[in-house]
Amino acid sequence: MVLKGFCERIVAAKCSAKSSTDTVDNTQVPASSKAGSSDIYSRNSGWAAAVRKVVSAGGSMRRFQERVLGSSRTDISCSDGDVWLLGVCHKISQQESTGDVDTRNVFAAFEQDFFSKILVTYRKGFDAIEDSKYTSDVNWGCMLRSSQMLVAQALLFHKLGRSWRKTTDKPVDKEYIDILQLFGDSEAAAFSIHNLLQAGKGYGLAVGSWVGPYAMCRTWEVLARNQRGTNEIGEQTLPMAIYVVSGDEDGERGGAPVVCIEDASKCCSEFSRGLVPWTPLLLLVPLVLGLDKVNLRYIPLLQSTFKFPQSLGILGGKPGASTYIIGVQNEKAIYLDPHDVKPVVNINVDTQEPNTSSYHCNIIRHMPLDSIDPSLAIGFYCRDKDDFDDFCSRASKLAEESNGAPLFTVAQSRSLSMQVTSSSVSGDNNTRFQEDGSLGMDLVNDAGTNEDDWQFL
Repeated sequence: MVLKGFCERIVAAKCSAKSSTDTVDNTQVPASSKAGSSDIYSRNSGWAAAVRKVVSAGGSMRRFQERVLGSSRTDISCSDGDVWLLGVCHKISQQESTGDVDTRNVFAAFEQDFFSKILVTYRKGFDAIEDSKYTSDVNWGCMLRSSQMLVAQALLFHKLGRSWRKTTDKPVDKEYIDILQLFGDSEAAAFSIHNLLQAGKGYGLAVGSWVGPYAMCRTWEVLARNQRGTNEIGEQTLPMAIYVVSGDEDGERGGAPVVCIEDASKCCSEFSRGLVPWTPLLLLVPLVLGLDKVNLRYIPLLQSTFKFPQSLGILGGKPGASTYIIGVQNEKAIYLDPHDVKPVVNINVDTQEPNTSSYHCNIIRHMPLDSIDPSLAIGFYCRDKDDFDDFCSRASKLAEESNGAPLFTVAQSRSLSMQVTSSSVSGDNNTRFQEDGSLGMDLVNDAGTNEDDWQFL
């Protein structure tokens, strides 16, 4: 009871620190107004210190995370409807089945799909990060781990296809082991927590500190760019361009972010160093969909993104507890949880039977979708230009069905993006907008807090 009361007081303190208004909660807030300014991120230190105090008092990170996330629920029921898992529909509902055997088979297929997704969790016992004494990311690395999972799925889809499943009765795929090696816990691993922290210094990433989705997306962009400069084109550890749909001055003026087709094309051209017009593309869309909670008008739109064949899920969770959301079943958000602490493992392709069990989970956890933190990031993987065109078509249709409050919109060029933004906020959106279609900055200032605080997960 003491831990529960302490947690509740901390959450209440965080919420009361934000002077929220009804108008701001009804719209998207800029993901970051001053990207790269280190003083922005220091404002999370109070909340981080409070969480550390609770953890040290309670003694159990898992118990604390369950206080924040809610108890781990695993009761996926066929009667609750079909499941969408990263673009694939598993028709487990009883209405769709023709008998008990069919129901079991369909549910088993869903479980196998879930189990095949790569899990990355807290680790302990790795080499100290830079000059620090940290040999574990327990209590602070959940957003980094969640982002590693999303990028790992992108690589899995790219190298082995969406239909790949991990099996125990066949030899391990070399490509699969190669992917896991990239996320090892040392500087030698391309996408290790060590290298992410180094790449993200300009966005406030630091050992022992939490980070928001926007800064996390930008960090992956920097890390990929740095490694691209040191490797030959045919040896890229991340064989796809990264396009963060946010982060420039125009994109930070409020309203829904815009997927600019010309910008996506430019990202691909830069990635290939001008050799080809288009390459595989990883899109990351950081969003802030309210203040203390997601505005309910966005919930159906978030659900719909999991129906995109390009879906890579959502970096999101609750304040202080980031997770990787990979599916939905009606109002449930199905997620992989990075908060289990596991010892460091060395995955080696030369090992005859490498132990990869710690990179997968057979416990299907879920939480109410409307309970997630409003600061999140959505990921998509487009294999080629046709796949990107299909994504744009689906995204445009979803924006048209949003009743004036889209998650994001699509435009051919920047010259058209402001027109798109202006039209996307028409209708019954009650928030005040300036004539150019951007969110009035006086509303953001009225909130009395920095928008990056809303990103804290």
